[in-house]
Amino acid sequence: MAAGRAMGSRLRALMAQECVALPGAFNGLVGRMVADHGFKGAYFSGGALSASTGVPDIGLTSVDVFSSRIKEVVSVSNLPLIADADTGFGEGEMVRRTVEEYCWAGAAGLHIEDQVFPKRCGHLDGKALVPQDVFCEKVERAAEASRRCSDGEFIICARTDAAGVPGEGFDRAVERATAYVKSGAEMIFPEGLQSEDDFRRFAEAMRKLPGPAPGGGPFMLANMTEFGKTPYLTLEEFQGHGYHCVIYPVSTLRAAMKGVDECLKTLKEQGSLETFLPRMQSRKELYEAMAYSPLEEWSYPSQSGKS
Repeated sequence: MAAGRAMGSRLRALMAQECVALPGAFNGLVGRMVADHGFKGAYFSGGALSASTGVPDIGLTSVDVFSSRIKEVVSVSNLPLIADADTGFGEGEMVRRTVEEYCWAGAAGLHIEDQVFPKRCGHLDGKALVPQDVFCEKVERAAEASRRCSDGEFIICARTDAAGVPGEGFDRAVERATAYVKSGAEMIFPEGLQSEDDFRRFAEAMRKLPGPAPGGGPFMLANMTEFGKTPYLTLEEFQGHGYHCVIYPVSTLRAAMKGVDECLKTLKEQGSLETFLPRMQSRKELYEAMAYSPLEEWSYPSQSGKS
């Protein structure tokens, strides 16, 4: 049975007890640091992966690249991971393959979205959606693949961007999410909600449906991205509104790349990085993050995390 079965079961059990913070881990080292800081799960962002390769989040990166990086993160962090799968990398056949690939890579679940391809960041204007019935077929294929590779433990999350699309809106987003649950989604990701009350009302509507979440309905995922349309809410506030996990998809990448930018600016201006040393991760800290002690045998993958 694929590794994703056990990870899916772990994340389901966690979400039954609390709202789980899932910081973005766009590579193995970040995944280790997420684990070392005591987080119980992580998130893998397609936008962060794409940016880390130097290209925008418009669907240019293949499922093979995604799967390889997911395996990298999971193998060294031992964290249950929800992974971005964009629009499923194609139609039904590719959606099935994507679920299988992610499950074997060790992810706990994935989300696919109802945008047309090429997709856009969920917090940008100008998005367009595929017809509801077309996306329901993708969800059905994903759920079938989950049952095949994990006995259904691998989590299928359906993301709807309808709330921010002209001609759709909040009510249509609820209608679409309802249809996606009926098609087999066990987690719903309402993207681009613009008020705290919208989050509350959306979760309230979903609790009326059948599903695995405590209190009924599907598990609910909230996106607490920066510089977007969503107000800044705490993990506790999201939990109070009925959410079971919160992703921070690009936060670690943004923080890291801001540091890289300022490091390079300092080097260019001063010809030295001595003044920048207090802002760098030391050699000792880097080795500790990799569970590595020089002159001692290192055993792969030497997983990180607090015992």
